[in-house]
Amino acid sequence: MLLSPLMTLCMVGLLSLVCQWAAFRMKLPAILPLLLTGLILGPATGALDLEQLLGDLLFPIVSLAVAVILFEGSLTLRFSDLQDQSAMVRNLVGPGALITFSLAAVSAWWLMALPAGIAALLGALVVVTGPTVIGPLLRSIRATPKIATILHWEGILIDPIGALLAVLVFEYLVVSQTEAWQVFALTVATGLMIGALSGVLMAQMLKRRLLPRYLETVGTLLLMLTAFGISNELMHESGLLTVTVMGIWLANTRDLDLEPIIEFKETLSILLISALFILLAARLTPADIRLLDWRAGLWLAGLLLVARPIAVWLSALGTDVTLKERLLIGWIAPRGIVAAAVSALFALKLEQSGIAGSEPLVALVFMVIVATVILQSVFTGTLVKWLGLQAPDRNGYLIFGANPFATAVAEALHKMEVPILLSDTNWDNLSNARMRGLPVYYGNPVSEHADNAMDLSLLRRVLILSPYRQLNTEVAYHYQDLFGEDKVYRLAENGREKSKRKISRDRHQKLFGDDVRYATLLGTVREGGQIRSTRLTESYGWVDYQLENPKAIMLFARNDKGKLRTFTAQSPFEPKADWEILALHPAGVGLGEAP
Repeated sequence: MLLSPLMTLCMVGLLSLVCQWAAFRMKLPAILPLLLTGLILGPATGALDLEQLLGDLLFPIVSLAVAVILFEGSLTLRFSDLQDQSAMVRNLVGPGALITFSLAAVSAWWLMALPAGIAALLGALVVVTGPTVIGPLLRSIRATPKIATILHWEGILIDPIGALLAVLVFEYLVVSQTEAWQVFALTVATGLMIGALSGVLMAQMLKRRLLPRYLETVGTLLLMLTAFGISNELMHESGLLTVTVMGIWLANTRDLDLEPIIEFKETLSILLISALFILLAARLTPADIRLLDWRAGLWLAGLLLVARPIAVWLSALGTDVTLKERLLIGWIAPRGIVAAAVSALFALKLEQSGIAGSEPLVALVFMVIVATVILQSVFTGTLVKWLGLQAPDRNGYLIFGANPFATAVAEALHKMEVPILLSDTNWDNLSNARMRGLPVYYGNPVSEHADNAMDLSLLRRVLILSPYRQLNTEVAYHYQDLFGEDKVYRLAENGREKSKRKISRDRHQKLFGDDVRYATLLGTVREGGQIRSTRLTESYGWVDYQLENPKAIMLFARNDKGKLRTFTAQSPFEPKADWEILALHPAGVGLGEAP
């Protein structure tokens, strides 16, 4: 029995959730299971026929979904972030992107005999990498912080820049088929003007609080979609440029709190991208796949082994990036979901416009995505080891909370040369830590901005030492998923503050013991208590230390191999000789010394 269109879409949504969950469990980019599912439903079995399912609704649905995706991506393009980055990052997202675009386009025109306009569009589409595919790869390869930072910021900044380039190339391609270049200029002007006006209008509405808080995210979405529709009505194909410009305008407006809007758009984009990717992959036909002949493979090899390395090499001129670092960066450039979604939409529009030569566009982009994600996931770790660019052991701590006790802990670990990063939503707390020379992040550590701005390359554990109970829970769950359940440490709460249901969900480690509370730690420090270090010996062991310091709260122990361990209720251990103990001692209590 054939399913109704509504039921089919619901099933696609459920499958997209399963794919996202599977990717999370297997620590893979979500794009791979989504693509595999779409290919099974489409070319492999023919179970999903989009033209029959959606008919004339296919084009507007895909258009609106891509508009939301581009808008969400453009909200992350802050010019201040670009200025703050190294010359290497700026070169990669500027001249480097143009070099990749040019070489990819020329080689596609020469090797595969694509029309010049289609080849240029393909070159623009494969410029985009994106944080959704770079992030999982960086977490798995353990490259040096310098490499990780360059690739991390390139993925974030190239996403909206590459999409904007692709939109401009597409609009020129469509207009130039039937109209004079003046129409293209008018199309671009319309997109720029309506995008800027919409950005100004939305920014003023948010600044002046014209909408209640609970309507701000919905209002922004509806105004964006309205601007998209109006722009397309005034000048055909100008809508995508409009939403991109609107997002960039909002991102660069001062004193504008976009965090709730970005989080809402990110959630919506995950839903749209997941379902859209399955639908677009299912739309491929066996004939489309057969277009990927040896010439397509040769073009792909040129993109990976020639175009990207040349772009990286030229971008690195005049910088401190070494030869080995250039080789590694030149290899890493996995393409992501934005390229797939935008290419599929453009293919639909090109078909409607009757432009010849666009048939292999989507298949080629999907080929690049699959090849780059798989090849770079498999071989990059080996390349990192071969080049000697592995980061030190990720033994650092992200500390949430910058109160006096948390700052004292961070300072003690910092003196032991343990990587740390303090995060807090209270600037007064952070300013004190910053004055002590400690690395800090101001803001919510589970926010979109934190994902973009925090360098976690040397951190693998989280200490939750803040008084913000609800936010503590969010941080715990977020980093349990990211680092693992055994890498998140949180202070115990009073029994009356925790329901049995909540206890069953908390799988993090209880810091320093079952009876150690936040108020106790903070009070001890404020009364003059200090964190002190003591080394055990054969004649002054763990039992002696405990007997002489009965009121001390044990925090950390570093073994004779330099590995730091955290005292918890769930995982007790007994320090040995030559171990170093870090403990909080109350004021006025003498410290037992090793004889």
